[in-house]
Formats: sequence, C-alpha cells, structure tokens
Amino acid sequence: MLAAIPLLILPFAIYNLAMLGLFGGTAGLDAGVMSLSMLSGATWAMSFGDLLIVVALLLLFAEILKATRTGTRALMDHLLSMVLFIAFLVEFLLVAPAATQIFFILMTISFIDVIAGFSVSMRTAGRDVSIGL
Repeated sequence: MLAAIPLLILPFAIYNLAMLGLFGGTAGLDAGVMSLSMLSGATWAMSFGDLLIVVALLLLFAEILKATRTGTRALMDHLLSMVLFIAFLVEFLLVAPAATQIFFILMTISFIDVIAGFSVSMRTAGRDVSIGL
C-alpha cells in the first residue's frame, strides 16, 4: 500500500509546512540555498523554492517509472495522484499563501503526473494484451 502513495506528496507537504510557518514561512522559500560563480562572471543562485521544484521534477520522473506497472496497485497509485492534484488545485484557488509561482509549478507537475500516469498505463496495458493465436 505504501508503494501506491504518490511521491509528489513530499513537495506538497513541505510547501504546506512552509505556509504554517516552518522554514521561515512562504517568504523562506525565497531564501538562497546556494550560489555559484559562473565562467561568464555571472552568479547563479538557487533558492529553497527552486530546489523544491527540482526535487518535484525528480519525483515526477520516479512517478512516471512507477506508472509502467500494471495491476491494482497501479490503479490505486493513479487514483491517489488524482486526489493529490485536486488537493493542489483546491489549495491554489482557496488559500492565499498558495497563490505563488512555486506552488503553481508544483501543481502543474502534479497534473503532468496524473496525465502521464494514465497515458503510460494505457499504453503499457495495450502492449500487455496477448492474443492466443
């Protein structure tokens, strides 16, 4: 059952914890995590919110790999991913601190997870059909 839990719940939970005041609140998401001096002389900086998006993209990759499974566990995974996307959408529309670019991008990543999960599963299931010829 734990394998069916969508991995994208981690960035969702971290952002919600930030809205509750941890990590310095949602303003803390703009805090710098690292910066690098580039060969061009420019300085590239990454904030905590940017890092959260990168982590969400890595988790999206893992979710797409999980979508290649077939069976009832995969169906539960897709259902929970849809519930997570709905939670993202409702929170984005109704909670003022969630109306940020970071949260919107996380919500979009969750939407891509839902669409890609169903698409990959249908494609995989179509190839899994065997005809007894």
